[in-house]
Amino acid sequence: MELQEHTINTLFAQLGLDSDEASIDAFIEAHPLPEGVKLSDADFWSEQQARFLKEELVQDAEWATVVDELNVRMHQSPA
Repeated sequence: MELQEHTINTLFAQLGLDSDEASIDAFIEAHPLPEGVKLSDADFWSEQQARFLKEELVQDAEWATVVDELNVRMHQSPA
């Protein structure tokens, strides 16, 4: 059985978003999250995307590490 490697790229693909590095960087830059706003509560996600992100973190499921990485990146101040 082959295990899928979960990366930020495969997470974006899982969410139905463009998953190349430039698209990911552009998405994160266009959607900065202020402190106090949970990743899954952001208003730009579809209901399905938000539910997936929340469930992965709450259940500490297989995507949790990558979802947390995205959370950190989206809460960082632009350089």
